[in-house]
Amino acid sequence: MREAERVEHMARSQAVAVALVITIGVLWGLNWPTVKFILGSVPPWTFRALAFTLGALLLAIIARWAGETLRVEAQERGPVLIAGLLTVFGFNVFTAFGQLLTETSKAAIIAFTMPMWAALLAVIFLGERFSLNRAASLALGMAGLAVLLAGDLRSFIDHPAGFLLMLGAAVSWAAGTVLLKSRKWNITPLARSAWLVGVSAIPAWAGAFLFERPWALDIPDGSVLAVFAFHVIGPVALCYAAWVSLVSRLPASTAAIGTLLIPVVGVLSASLLLGDELTLDKIAALGLIVSSVALTFVQPARSQGR
Repeated sequence: MREAERVEHMARSQAVAVALVITIGVLWGLNWPTVKFILGSVPPWTFRALAFTLGALLLAIIARWAGETLRVEAQERGPVLIAGLLTVFGFNVFTAFGQLLTETSKAAIIAFTMPMWAALLAVIFLGERFSLNRAASLALGMAGLAVLLAGDLRSFIDHPAGFLLMLGAAVSWAAGTVLLKSRKWNITPLARSAWLVGVSAIPAWAGAFLFERPWALDIPDGSVLAVFAFHVIGPVALCYAAWVSLVSRLPASTAAIGTLLIPVVGVLSASLLLGDELTLDKIAALGLIVSSVALTFVQPARSQGR
């Protein structure tokens, strides 16, 4: 009976992990054209500062409604601060400026070299080992990104700033993900998400006041405000809560590989909503990435632990 219960529990956990990956993939994928649209009316520092503040408040309200405490124990305050600055602040600020300098679909491609960096850092700092399936899924995902990059390599060479900013975003998110996985947390995932987003608002507001004079900006029109509301509720609040939960359920490199679904949605939505050209090399790469995500979740159950 105990064995049957254990198998049932592992099956439910796997189903929840798959649901979290799909949620993150769809909403964070749609977030790429969303951010590009908002940046046409709101400058990057102010945009990120507002989104982080409102997202953190929403997460805190939900955490309290769920009966969770927002108190952070003394030994966890430093790690929460660093993880927030890497996973939320660093990634989002780099991507905001990166999208101003490069095509949205290309920005998504570069950012999702993140699994490669997360896998390497997890091996170095967490002692994780690659199973055959994990290595194969990573190889498929990186092959998909390579196909996308090869389609227009010259533009990356001629205009490196956007590329470097997006690469910085990838490394920042990977390092934060490994830090989240490196310790056993006492603070719950939902409350932890509120703090990760909340601490990121402080340097974002500093950047806004130093460089953009947010008090003097015009209020955007209704369509921008509606898209901004989607951004705060979905990609900021819901997705970061789901991501922190996902990282706590899976090895860091497996969780990172799973997020390769995001550029699939990002490239397709950028094509539909922003007019980015959907070429044959992009279609081929998307097939490789979808295969990578699928392979991530057919690993033996015993490999799902750390």
